[in-house]
Amino acid sequence: MQYHAFVIKYAEIGVKGKNRYIFEDALVGQIKRVLKKCDGSFSISKVAGRIYIAAEDFDFDETVDALKTVFGITGICPAVAIKRDGENFLPDVPGVCRAVIDFVEGVYPDKHRTFKIRCRRVDKSYPMDSMELAAEIGARVLEAFPEMKVDVHNPDILINVEIREQLNIFSEIISGPGGMPIGTAGKAMLLLSGGIDSPVAGYMVAKRGVELEAVYFNAPPYTSEKARQKVVDLAKIIARYTGKIKLHVINFTDIQMYIYEKCPHDELTIIMRRYMMKIADILAARSGCMGLITGESIGQVASQTMQSLMCTGEVVRDMPVYRPLIAFDKQDIVDISVKIDAYETSILPYEDCCTIFVAKHPVTKPRLDVIERHEESLSERIEELVETALSTDEVIEL
Repeated sequence: MQYHAFVIKYAEIGVKGKNRYIFEDALVGQIKRVLKKCDGSFSISKVAGRIYIAAEDFDFDETVDALKTVFGITGICPAVAIKRDGENFLPDVPGVCRAVIDFVEGVYPDKHRTFKIRCRRVDKSYPMDSMELAAEIGARVLEAFPEMKVDVHNPDILINVEIREQLNIFSEIISGPGGMPIGTAGKAMLLLSGGIDSPVAGYMVAKRGVELEAVYFNAPPYTSEKARQKVVDLAKIIARYTGKIKLHVINFTDIQMYIYEKCPHDELTIIMRRYMMKIADILAARSGCMGLITGESIGQVASQTMQSLMCTGEVVRDMPVYRPLIAFDKQDIVDISVKIDAYETSILPYEDCCTIFVAKHPVTKPRLDVIERHEESLSERIEELVETALSTDEVIEL
């Protein structure tokens, strides 16, 4: 059956009270954004707690795949939609029954199934209430297809019939990503490496409606152009869900080499990460961000022990650091990476600047006072190097 409409379901947005329209409008905007990239003609409308998409000359799979990237959508329902004719609702009860029978005929070639009719009558002027209409439709479906059986508890097919500003008939509900529409919760700066964790962290925070910018610390010639391109590709994958992302590429080599020269090698990773956080903090403030995002998870590596996280987070004074993966197991993170199609890119064997200068035996329980004392050896040039690094900021819009 060729569908020509979708009913879009959302969940959390529906409890936003008087501000609900703001979130609905943002969701409509995000739907328009992704459908612009799809072949076909689409008309999107928002009416009384429902979002409808009318579609013509479109590719079904391409359209559904696009809608699956829109945060805020919990269900994508391919539907038959019959609109009002002026002030009169059409069709009448027999017409609704015929429409449902046509729907079953077109969608389910194998009729040896159990079914249930669920009606919702928002239009209270309709001559039958929801229970009566469900019973009437069910009876007509059984007459048309005697091989079908009713099962009100665990049916093979649940047919939804909505009497609203239009008649909607749908049975399949394709899961959306949930969350909140992008742009409804401020903006944050993602520290994006070439690994598995940081793209997932960006995805998780964006799912709560947060707009993203990202920063990548490049270390040529110790990191290759392929490593840089890998991060660009990861940013593109995140941008499928978030829309446009500004990726800041910072040349970090001189800072790394200076730290390597002046500081104890078992503290290299901690001190380098502290300066990454400082630079990200400055970029975030300049861009109007309200926080930093990292892919850190407690105990995953030496630089992510509780003591290490305290030391690296301490340098960010003016905004929060969001760590959405903080209590995730690695497999939990991998599962999400696979789901958002980032995993195969993340595991490409191109090292980032954090892995180039790792000590054989990095400190796992750093003391902040010791770290700060050792950082004093950097005082002669470090501020100049930070300013120089910031001046290398290359912004790539994805």
